Amino acid sequence: MDALFIGHAYIDVTMLADEMPAGDEKMVARDYAVSFGGNAVTAGFACAKLGHDVHILTTQARDWLGHMFAEMADAHGVRLHPRKVARSSLSFVLPNDGKRAILRARDDAYLQSFLRLDISDARVLHLDGHMADAALHYAQAARERGVLVSLDGGALRPGIEALFDFVDVAVVSKQLCQQMSFTELEMLAWLKSKGCRIGAVTVGEKGTFWYGEDGVAQHLPALHVPPERVVDTSGAGDVFHGAYCASYLERPDAPWRDHFEFARAASAHKVQHLGNEAGLPTRADIARAREEFGGNAVSDIEI
Repeated sequence: MDALFIGHAYIDVTMLADEMPAGDEKMVARDYAVSFGGNAVTAGFACAKLGHDVHILTTQARDWLGHMFAEMADAHGVRLHPRKVARSSLSFVLPNDGKRAILRARDDAYLQSFLRLDISDARVLHLDGHMADAALHYAQAARERGVLVSLDGGALRPGIEALFDFVDVAVVSKQLCQQMSFTELEMLAWLKSKGCRIGAVTVGEKGTFWYGEDGVAQHLPALHVPPERVVDTSGAGDVFHGAYCASYLERPDAPWRDHFEFARAASAHKVQHLGNEAGLPTRADIARAREEFGGNAVSDIEI
């Protein structure tokens, strides 16, 4: 395997609607998409779309949604390592004016322990903090074997702080900063103190605050996709993670700014498509996004 991704799986139902019904109302959506979902799961599919041998350790139920998820993985060449749950998890995603509302039903009552896999051939381990016992086990194993460990720190999940001791590349959200009472720059300092070689805080349309190999805090501006081109921002961050993992696998000696610039163009492609599957970029899609929007990056912010 090139990379192992560990996280919780969903089936996402994304619906475009002008407004949401309330009470006893009925309305008709303008469009919809049904796709795989979940942070590390979507990142893994994005990495596979970009040509890499991806394995995903994730939840799976023996129900019709679980069968649908398995067929999606097979169609994208993703190898699943399931951890049994009674029911599949489901998300309703409602894009609205550049943002998205999400309603989820989740089953994380595991019916078995996680599988122990041989990761000696892997070059990347990507985690999202879900399935904390498996995440910590594999993070420690990856550190022992010299496998790059990447973490999507989207929220303050149980056990996630312990993971940071074994993380090489930590890309966290503004929400995590708020939950830990840190500013973006304070979070970068904290990540550095935990030993993360690369640290970043994503702040949506304001881009990414990060430090690279030299440890200096800097800002990577976002690419400006015209508002009328933005269809669905859900999953854009997950595609960002999957794309920088793919870029690292392709060019492990390249500077991390290159990997992040590749990933932000992947996100710029994603937001123009409804649903995660439709928004997975190819390398040609990423090249087009860089060419089209690369000159429209938001001005750097002084830090």
